[in-house]
Amino acid sequence: MNETLKRSISGAVYIILLLASILFSTESFFILFGVFLVIAIYEFCNLTQVSKALPLIAGSLLYCTITLISHYNKITTETINQIFDTNIEITVNIQQMNIVLLATTLVVSIKCILFLFYDNIQKISTSSKYLYLFGYIILPFVFITKISFGIKDYNPKIIIGLFLLIWTNDTFAYIVGKSIGKNKLFERISPKKTIEGFVGGILFAVLAGYLISKYYIKAKPEFSQQSILIWTSIATIVGIFGTIGDLIESKFKRIAGVKDSGNIMPGHGGVLDRLDSVIFVAPIIFLFYQILNYVS
Repeated sequence: MNETLKRSISGAVYIILLLASILFSTESFFILFGVFLVIAIYEFCNLTQVSKALPLIAGSLLYCTITLISHYNKITTETINQIFDTNIEITVNIQQMNIVLLATTLVVSIKCILFLFYDNIQKISTSSKYLYLFGYIILPFVFITKISFGIKDYNPKIIIGLFLLIWTNDTFAYIVGKSIGKNKLFERISPKKTIEGFVGGILFAVLAGYLISKYYIKAKPEFSQQSILIWTSIATIVGIFGTIGDLIESKFKRIAGVKDSGNIMPGHGGVLDRLDSVIFVAPIIFLFYQILNYVS
């Protein structure tokens, strides 16, 4: 099969599956990203050459537990009481849990950025591998599910808008970089990325953020200006940190000596290759939401 055709079909299937799961229900969205998480853990373990069994089990249990506690606390309590024939009230401080998880993820994210700039690292210690697995892979998937709720209820437009911004940034960074790019952004990690492409991707993402806010989110008139500011800010975050996330994954692949993290998507590579930007951006977007909520 022609490589371009294979890539197009694979990409179309991925987008349809993603949009269908997000729009169908909260549960289908959680399940799909749970599956993505399992595949991402498997791919990362391959990249870093660590045992897969324990990370797969621990990551799946953690994802399911935090999801149940965060979004189905009342249902979970009732189910446990029915199973054990008790009347126990389970109180979980979701806000405190979020702060701990977010702080952990941000610390690991900073470590990832430092790891990106260290020229002489060609071998990762075992403890660092598991730390990256926990804070760079597993917890960001939890935050992807959390940001889909915005401040209150599940809103598929939020997560779809985020993916639209990421796709816009990636697409126009490539187009602008290929057209006028001359200055390399981070040549030793990703030779094709240019500063012109990086700036172009951010500018078009900001434009996309404006259009998403204006014509897709459609905030009430009294909130329209705030909505535009929020979505253009998110676009800027996506452009900057999405690119950093892409570079970090490229560093892991360079050390492993592979082109792609996997081959589950013909012509596109693995799940990590498709989600490297969003998993790095998600905790930062969640932090941005918390700041907005606090200020408001």
